[in-house]
Amino acid sequence: MTTPATFADLALAPSLRAGLDALDYTALTPIQAQALPTILEGSDLVAQAPTGSGKTAAFGLGLLQRIDPAAGGTQALVLCPTRELADQVGKQLRKLATGIANLKLSVLCGGIPLAPQLASLAHAPQVVVGTPGRVLELVQKDALDLRGVRVLVLDEADRMLDMGFDEPIRALVKRTPKTRQSLLFSATYPDAIRALATAMLREPLEVSVGGGAQPATIEAHFFEAEPARRAPQLAALLLQFNPESTVVFCNMRKDTEEVVGSLAHYGFTALALHGDMEQRDREEVLVRFSNRSCNVLVASDVAARGLDIDDIGAVVNYELPTDADTYLHRIGRTGRAGRDGLALSLVASGERNRAALIEERQGSPIRFERIAALEGKPRGVPQAAMATLRIDAGRTDKLRPGDIVGALTGEAGLAKEAVGKIDVYATRSYVAIARGQADRALERLRAGKIKGRRFRIHRL
Repeated sequence: MTTPATFADLALAPSLRAGLDALDYTALTPIQAQALPTILEGSDLVAQAPTGSGKTAAFGLGLLQRIDPAAGGTQALVLCPTRELADQVGKQLRKLATGIANLKLSVLCGGIPLAPQLASLAHAPQVVVGTPGRVLELVQKDALDLRGVRVLVLDEADRMLDMGFDEPIRALVKRTPKTRQSLLFSATYPDAIRALATAMLREPLEVSVGGGAQPATIEAHFFEAEPARRAPQLAALLLQFNPESTVVFCNMRKDTEEVVGSLAHYGFTALALHGDMEQRDREEVLVRFSNRSCNVLVASDVAARGLDIDDIGAVVNYELPTDADTYLHRIGRTGRAGRDGLALSLVASGERNRAALIEERQGSPIRFERIAALEGKPRGVPQAAMATLRIDAGRTDKLRPGDIVGALTGEAGLAKEAVGKIDVYATRSYVAIARGQADRALERLRAGKIKGRRFRIHRL
């Protein structure tokens, strides 16, 4: 069978073309080219594919193709390891489903109140995206019926197992029909994933994209770390390499806040992302990082698992993780979409055994470099290009991105080029504004109206 090159080469329903046009999708990524023909045939699939490879569109088009909007009941279930990833998957599926009338999609995750989710399930969604624990809780309360599921997707299955979701996943699989189509996506393929695949899939096709080895497009540097001076060494690295955007990984949650405080002292625009944060705070941090209002994100591994941003300039290991898989997963977040990536690691003498595991995995020796710790407060620290305004209104107020752009470029008098990424949620919206014009935009929006109404607006 000839491997397709574009979405036009696939037997997709006409209703899906509008979503592809809205996302400006034409050429297929490697995982889409390998997986979509099998998915559209209705066969089971195991795909080893990293975040950012285009896998969401692959399984999304497949499950949407099989949905009957006129039929009731839940027909597709996507399980994700984190709330952030579930939200991102839900957003992309909604965009892909632009041309499907009357489709209901619900994102069901833990960490937020149960009552609104129970209320929303009074009318069953055709598509459910969620975390295993919360989805199982809703099933056990008889609020969600999975007996009509046609497609089951496990996204980032290795991370779900790492987080202890093995039993909830297996319990949910038992609640779905044996005739369902099952699609499993995982960045790594350890024995635990093989066991899960054997238990839940029927003669699956196995495909692999960028599996295992360090991508060739990533330039990796390792630096000798002084444990007591890691923070000023990190600041020196950021000044020397000057990436446009950086994710700094810490092994401990408490370190994320300390590192952010240190970087703020030196003048960097940095924000922390860790598991102890409230959901709204986590969402706002991700919005600000993705829209370039923050150029350094300091994260723990668990909190960053839902991070799906294509153009991260550099990844920094504040200290090496304890295993090579986590290292590869971390650095795989840079060097995407045809861009070169940069990975920088601070390694203390007590972490050399971890470096040896990475050497073994990549099959080449590591050469250690030196970086002098930053002394004093430097000049010329690069600032984030944008600032974020939060509007206390969203989809429930019928607010659309075009309404916000219209208010900014109309009454507020901003040039269109000064307006960046816009994110609209149920009850709030975020817009990135060129940093030098953010205060003026805030003042004029507060004095004027959006879509004929006044809303509370804040600068984050």
